[in-house]
Amino acid sequence: MYETILVATDGSESAARATDHALDLASTFDADFHAIYVVDTRRYGKSTLADTEDVITGLRERGQDILDDIAAQADIDVTIEIHDGRPHEVIGEYANQIDADLLLLGNRGMDSGGEIGSTAERVVRYVDRPVMTA
Repeated sequence: MYETILVATDGSESAARATDHALDLASTFDADFHAIYVVDTRRYGKSTLADTEDVITGLRERGQDILDDIAAQADIDVTIEIHDGRPHEVIGEYANQIDADLLLLGNRGMDSGGEIGSTAERVVRYVDRPVMTA
């Protein structure tokens, strides 16, 4: 049913739930598994990040740690990717690039409180792939 599954993570609790579901599905269907972390440049502005090497390096290191944890907990091969940009756009572009059959992500990120997060909402709205949130 699924040949390629993509999970997008920001390290939040809901992203961890989505990751658990994605890993279970990938294992069940023997699907290729991809995990992506996007450094959200719209939050700071690309010019701010470009001038502050330490900020971008710290955000990328955080993403690498999160992705390394996913790969370590998986009993399947995991392809990990870190990108910069507007998260929903980058996630959608990468999903298209790998021809993902299913995309999973948390329904709210690190700072969205009790409501659906803006990234999850935009992915559901604008990415032309099946999407599951947790």
